[in-house]
Amino acid sequence: MGPSFKLCLPALLLSMAVSAQAEENVVNLYSWADYVAPDTLQRFEQETGIHVRYDTFDSSEVLETKLLTGGSGYDVVVPSSSVLARGLAAGALKAIPHEGLKGYANLDPDLLEKLAAVDPGNRYGVPYTWGTLGLGMNVEAVKKRLPDVPLNSLDLLFKPEYASKLKDCGVAIIDSPQEVIGLALHYLGKDPYSTDKSDLSAAEALLHQLQPNVLYVASGRQINDLANGSVCLALTYNGDASMAADQARKANKPYEVAYRIPKEGTLVWQDNLAIPKDAPHPEAARAFIEFMLRPESVAALTNTLFFATANQAATPLVDETVRTDPDIYPLAEVRERLYADRSMSLKDMRQRTRLWTTFRSRQ
Repeated sequence: MGPSFKLCLPALLLSMAVSAQAEENVVNLYSWADYVAPDTLQRFEQETGIHVRYDTFDSSEVLETKLLTGGSGYDVVVPSSSVLARGLAAGALKAIPHEGLKGYANLDPDLLEKLAAVDPGNRYGVPYTWGTLGLGMNVEAVKKRLPDVPLNSLDLLFKPEYASKLKDCGVAIIDSPQEVIGLALHYLGKDPYSTDKSDLSAAEALLHQLQPNVLYVASGRQINDLANGSVCLALTYNGDASMAADQARKANKPYEVAYRIPKEGTLVWQDNLAIPKDAPHPEAARAFIEFMLRPESVAALTNTLFFATANQAATPLVDETVRTDPDIYPLAEVRERLYADRSMSLKDMRQRTRLWTTFRSRQ
């Protein structure tokens, strides 16, 4: 190696590092489909020069597997609170210091408090959207069969004398063992996260009673099926039912699709922004999270997907019909009856999965 080459080597390495850095001006986002408004991504790219690579998952389990395995290559992920808790326990997440994080003060204190139960000090998760698990329905079809039954009650599902009358127009259940079993326990007046054998047996008996009246157990189908009238009652997320209502309205369907939060109370779920421990571009990840903490960045999402935003400063930018809908932005007394998403041990989750498999196998 001659002296002139030795002199050039540092400059060559520096130029290679700079070009590699330029090529890597990117943030790799892993989220649900359509969970950021397209114009929001465009504005972020224009303002920062950071390109967003957006990959999607269709179940929390897929995200959790990638997160816990490590080496996913993602910079920002969108876990539920329970997935966040398991990611934390596995040491799979990077802390996101609040100091200097622009827009953090916009977040709803109640949601931060709920998240603190699984993320003490709110060090790893930034609340993004939230909503409830409840009843999506074809109002006319349900009222025709059950004229005097309140539409905001889980009795529609869990009382066989009611559910049997809805069987002919289609009852659908979301395919989510933890959430549905938790709701069944809550309906029975028990702890939604109970591991007590007699409690779980009671929940199993309740689901067994419901099973003959269920058309299907699945995720992702309820939106279209509620909108086109293939089902008349669905246990589903508020945003999915609200999207179905929007589709039915736009198609001038002769019935109203609506969502109701059960008066007995239900799960309040929360999705959060988080950074995997081995994120290749942590600075770009932080810049992206800051951008999503801007009110206008998340208001656009709520206006199209009908999930409430955790960003209080964004609420005034949300369409009035959405922000004043008590089944999307529940009133304080209703919020008091909602229980938060919580993590369970793998052993306890397996116990519930077995129970669920029995329920589903009868389909």
